[in-house]
Amino acid sequence: MEILAYADRAVDLVNTDLPGTGDDRLCSEQDVLRLLPSTWTISRAAAESGLRELRAVRPRLRHVFEQAAAGQERDAVLAVNRLLGDFPASLSISDHDDDGWHMHLADADTGPACRYVTGAALGLAYTIAERGPRRLGVCDAGRCRAVFVDTTTNASRRYCSDRCATRANVAAYRARKRAAVS
Repeated sequence: MEILAYADRAVDLVNTDLPGTGDDRLCSEQDVLRLLPSTWTISRAAAESGLRELRAVRPRLRHVFEQAAAGQERDAVLAVNRLLGDFPASLSISDHDDDGWHMHLADADTGPACRYVTGAALGLAYTIAERGPRRLGVCDAGRCRAVFVDTTTNASRRYCSDRCATRANVAAYRARKRAAVS
């Protein structure tokens, strides 16, 4: 189990709703099924019941990224600690597939949404503990409010994607050109 990778769950869940766009991609059980790992087999009823829980926790996860991006490290850590308290992780050691001993989140009878959020909270906590809160960010590009985990070597990531980085760089270039003409 690559615990840092569990932070991607938080990114994926938060980015189902980008403020100001009116585009919410977590509105149905089908959206829940797309969000959850493809290896999970769950019923439509379980997905439907998890929809409310995922939508409720999404702003809490966004808050962690926003606080970290704003340099409010202590607030980000406190928010993650509250998530860990509400969604405690239960771990187990496994050696399936002859991959050697490694950690797994134990499959508790909490439902798929709770398991998903537990992994997300654990991933954020581990990211902060190992790499620092500055590794959690909110895209700097214009109106984009997507979140990301910075995995660069020098902690220099400012955009959620290459697409947003390119847009921002082109806009800055055009602004410099207009300023030079004036």
